[in-house]
Parts: sequence; C-alpha cells; structure tokens
Amino acid sequence: MPASNSSSLFGDAPARPSSKATSSKGAWINAHCDGGARGNPGPSGYGAVLQDDAGDVIAELSEFLGLRTNNYAEYSGLLGCLAYAIEHQHPRLRVVSDSELMVKQIQGKYQVKSPDLKPLYDEAKRRIAKLEGFEISHALRHKNKEADRLANEAMDRGMKRPHTPGQPAPQPRATPYPTRAEAPPQPSTARSASAPPPETMLRGFTRDGVVHILGSTPLPDGIFVKIIRE
Repeated sequence: MPASNSSSLFGDAPARPSSKATSSKGAWINAHCDGGARGNPGPSGYGAVLQDDAGDVIAELSEFLGLRTNNYAEYSGLLGCLAYAIEHQHPRLRVVSDSELMVKQIQGKYQVKSPDLKPLYDEAKRRIAKLEGFEISHALRHKNKEADRLANEAMDRGMKRPHTPGQPAPQPRATPYPTRAEAPPQPSTARSASAPPPETMLRGFTRDGVVHILGSTPLPDGIFVKIIRE
C-alpha cells in the first residue's frame, strides 16, 4: 500500500494514491466526499473517494478532525478534495456530497451565517477559483457509501475505537492536521498516575450545566464519560 501524506486543512489534502492514478491532467476528475461528527460537536472526520473520468479510483482521503461539528466535517471533506485536485494538477473537479447545506451554500443558493463555517466557505471559494472547471451536486447518503465509510474510519481511528472482530483493522491514511489557528483538540490516551482506572464509578452533581465531580479524584482531559441521573 502506498504511503500516506500528512496535511493541513488549508494546505495539502491527505491522500492514499491509487496505482491507477493515470488520468489525463486536463480531464475531469470526480469526488464523493462525506463528513460526520459523533455528537454535535463531537469526534469528527471526513472521507472522500476521487476517481478519474473512466471511473478508476485515483485517491482516497480519510482524516480525523478532533472535536468538531458535522457541518465543519462536511466542509473539510470538500476542502480536502479541492486541495488534492490543485496539488496534483487536475484542473477540473466534480464533487458529490450528501450535505445539502454545504452544496447549496457553495452554489450560492444559501447564505453562510455560521461564523465557524464562513472561513471554510471562503477558503473553498478561493480554491475553486484556482480550477478551470468545478461542479458540485447533492446526493442522498446511500449513494455516498464509500466516502461515508472513510469518514467513519477516520472517526474510529481518532477515538481509538476497536475494529469489529473478524474484520481487518483500518490502516491510517493520514496524520491528524491542524486548522488555520491551532490543532483541534483530540481525545487523549494519556492517564495520570492518580487518575481513576477505566470503568470506575464516580459521583458528582451539576450546577449551571457543568458537572462537578465529588472528592479529589482528577480526570484527564479528553476522556468520554457517561452521565446517569440519580
């Protein structure tokens, strides 16, 4: 398997090149992209499959983004596809996404009101302007299965989720990358000497929407907890 490339959201796209990457540099390439977050915000990632005009896969993108929103992840998928096309000198790109919001914003049919999405929208338009041809369209999720699979693999890697028994473990395709300002927070695997072991039951209470743990037991940053109302 070819080696992966590390990347930046506002730089190069992480990609796993295919041995069939022989498309003409002047022809259209086609991308299916998807992004998701387990929680909103929550652990997020995007995936994309790029094909030449003959239908041969030329690259797969799969990236964990940290704790982000679903719409942020969808835009990250589009930016990854645009970065790949620019870096590898493919001047014409067609993109299919199951995010109706993002597609219609890029098409100019919806306004971008979210301050979190506006920088991503602006960057996408800047990259689109570098291409000779660009098209984007919406498709239902069941027509975007491979991109959805790659996005879920990215989230699994980032959350260190065990793979399904009997199935091959997904191989990392990219290194988690920073956003324009800073690296997104990522679940920590480190645990201090005084931190409780996994599955330890702790007690606490809520005040103004914040959970306060009783006692002096510390919790490391980035872990996931289950809240059960008593």
